[in-house]
Order: sequence, then C-alpha cells, then structure tokens
Amino acid sequence: MNISDVNRGVHKNRRRKRLGRGIGSGHGKTAGRGHKGQGQRNGVSFSPIFQGGTMPLVRRVPKRGFNNQWAACVVVVNVGDLNEAFKSGDQVTPETLAAASLVKGRYDELKVLGGGELTKKLKVSAHRFSKSAAEKITQAGGEANVLPGKKPVVKNKMRKKELAST
Repeated sequence: MNISDVNRGVHKNRRRKRLGRGIGSGHGKTAGRGHKGQGQRNGVSFSPIFQGGTMPLVRRVPKRGFNNQWAACVVVVNVGDLNEAFKSGDQVTPETLAAASLVKGRYDELKVLGGGELTKKLKVSAHRFSKSAAEKITQAGGEANVLPGKKPVVKNKMRKKELAST
C-alpha cells in the first residue's frame, strides 16, 4: 500500500441526495419512500424505539429498582493506593490524584477509604473520609482536610427576597 492510496475514494464534502429528479437518477418517482404506507407521506416521524407496530424491546424488558439521576457521583480511593502513588510529605488533592490516574472521569465528591496500609506522611484533601482512613492518615503523621462539597441549588431565590422585603 502506498501513502497516496490512503485517502483515495474519501470525499470530504459529500453532495446531497437529490430526490425526485427522474427515473435515471435512481431516486425518482417515490423518491426513496417506497409504495403506500405511513412512511410515504410527508411530515412522517417515528419514535427511535419504533419496531413496526410490535411492542418495542425497550418496553418488553422488565424494569427493576430506581435509578436516581440527581444522586451525587462519589469516587473512592483507598489509603493503600495513596501509599503506592505518592512520596512522604506530598499533598494529595483531587488534581494530583487525577495526574496520578487514580481518579478518572467526572465526579461530584471524592471519598478516601481505609483499605490497605499507610506508612507515609501525607496531607490528604478530599470531600469525605471513612473513620478508618482518617485514623490511618493521622497515625502516619499526616493530615486529613475536608473539602467543601457542591452548594445546594436554591429554588425561588428571587421570590424569597421579595417575601423577606415585604
């Protein structure tokens, strides 16, 4: 294979499909809509789960439990992982944990758990600590600083101000 063959046949800007422009175009007469039925009319739209009138799979599969979409996403790190990743005297923050790839992705709160042993003196900053993690950090001569969490959303902020002023 040659380097010049890599992009052969790849077109950056594809021309639009010209519908209803005669039988020779391949998209004439019914313009790709087929004969009869709901789909032939203009303004037709189907749900993404539509399966031709059959009960969709999404509705056939039983649902279990409750998924709270507003729940705080808590990421956990064990004390033993901190012991391996950091040197004695280091500051452990959410940023340094991300740099050490101990924490990945987006999250609301960081919690330190007491799994493993800690032999190094670390200054750990997180949103939450388990009792055993806080004990192990202080026993090793380090500090456990609690970071402030997200502020709750205040509903009807302006209305409360109006009520307070009257």
